[in-house]
Amino acid sequence: MREFENVSHWDKAALTYERNAHPFTTRYARAALARVPLTSGRRILDVAAGTGALALAAAESGAQVLATDFSPGMVARIAAAQAPNVEARVMDGQALDLPDASFDAVFSIFGVIMFPDWRAGLSEMARVTRPGGYGVVATWPEGGAATFLLLGQVRRTLFPKREGMTMPDGVGALSDPGDFAREITRAGYRDPHIEPITFDYEVDMTALAEPDALFGMSPDWTSLTASEKAAVIAEVLRMAQGQRILRVPSTALIGVGRR
Repeated sequence: MREFENVSHWDKAALTYERNAHPFTTRYARAALARVPLTSGRRILDVAAGTGALALAAAESGAQVLATDFSPGMVARIAAAQAPNVEARVMDGQALDLPDASFDAVFSIFGVIMFPDWRAGLSEMARVTRPGGYGVVATWPEGGAATFLLLGQVRRTLFPKREGMTMPDGVGALSDPGDFAREITRAGYRDPHIEPITFDYEVDMTALAEPDALFGMSPDWTSLTASEKAAVIAEVLRMAQGQRILRVPSTALIGVGRR
């Protein structure tokens, strides 16, 4: 089993993810929400919700939101937010325990792409979307984003012969917009629209004082020796050129389809 398929990996990472990744992924979640008409009372499903970036943002519209994730640790963080119109449940996104056609819009922000059977995840999203409703999926390109993208760049500079982390199969399969559109259609949606969205991930140089908290979710970091980690920190500082913030432009693809 690969690390990102392991429930315990995400349970242990939930607090770090909420602190470091959640604010960044919220920007893409809001971009995804802006591409679908939402009104008060709509039923929204967030699949592989993580710590709830999409779910909590969607709830601001007055929608009734169900957030699901296979990690109890992630679900606990969503529940801790105590948003009155958000319910959080532990659930396998490859086999949703939900009725057909029961949601007005179904989202997965960097979630379904992690599934061992990501096609089953897409099909399950379509199954529970009502006719005329929307399905929205966000994915990264094969290089990843944020600290994963940064570490990949540093690895190629410092350790060019070392293989990088293996990305989930869904990431590779959906990296091309044409392939992404075909897979959305194959899952059961129509009229797919794929759009690149770029935001800067801001790496604060003071965070390098606790590099394991900053980079610890990436195998490109955890596989390094202590001396190699020190070299990575020095390279990141060099890239920042004396600035407190190093900006890492990170592009996602957001795909939208109608049921």
